[in-house]
Amino acid sequence: MSAPRPPQFAVVTDGGMDAFADLNNAVPVAPFGLTFGSVSYRMHDLTREQLYQELQTNPAHPTSSQPTLQDWSEALREVGTAGAAQVLALTISQGLSGSINAAQQVLGLYPALDVTLHDSRTLSAAQAFQVHAAATAAARGESLETALAWVRAVAEETELYFTIETLDYLRRGGRIGRVQATLGGLLNLKPVITVEDGIYTTVARGRSYRGGLEALATQVTRRYGEGTPLRLGLLYGSVPADADELLAMIEQRHPVVWAGKAGVNPVLNVHTGPRACGVAAAPGAWPWER
Repeated sequence: MSAPRPPQFAVVTDGGMDAFADLNNAVPVAPFGLTFGSVSYRMHDLTREQLYQELQTNPAHPTSSQPTLQDWSEALREVGTAGAAQVLALTISQGLSGSINAAQQVLGLYPALDVTLHDSRTLSAAQAFQVHAAATAAARGESLETALAWVRAVAEETELYFTIETLDYLRRGGRIGRVQATLGGLLNLKPVITVEDGIYTTVARGRSYRGGLEALATQVTRRYGEGTPLRLGLLYGSVPADADELLAMIEQRHPVVWAGKAGVNPVLNVHTGPRACGVAAAPGAWPWER
């Protein structure tokens, strides 16, 4: 058996990703920021439990901010110090954040690094799937070109859907996208939201929060066809059991070949509101395992 090839490139990402312990998501992250009034945090400095406490007690509505130039600089410095010459940087959708623009601005500070920027055109668990593809290629000694092919294949077949208890947080944060228009005045309905053309849009709706979960599970089946084996990256907000309930609904219609669960990170949770549930779904095995 031949020895594994050393990595030819390194992978970095930003705070748009919700990492999964079972995926290759342990890469340097340029974090987002979160501000309550005059107090600011880096996303990893605030736990989800602390966030929910702040949302209940702090009169100031939180605002989020894209990674700063320093945040991206530190992420690139970390991989440069580790000896990488090529870097693949995957970012949250440009339609939802200016993170990729901040990354572009710092590239001149690292002339020794050959950095390729890739807009994931999504976020959260779907971004984690793309990072997993890139990091897996790196760990196997594959080329950057192969990694990008794997990332694009994963992006093409992966859908991200989520539902939320209230639209207030998306509206206040200015991330309402096409959701407001598609729901019209029926704001008591619970939307099933996806990312289309880089921004949020509604694809289904339920008449209650549980109805939203059921509509979400139905949307997964509508996309992939009943009986199709699936990989699932499940997401939860303030109620972890929501992810278990959603998984059970999907398992009634699909064999699940892999499922992981992750809490929505505090910065993304600010936009969804505390109670939210979602899933990144994709069919069968990973593209490189077929």
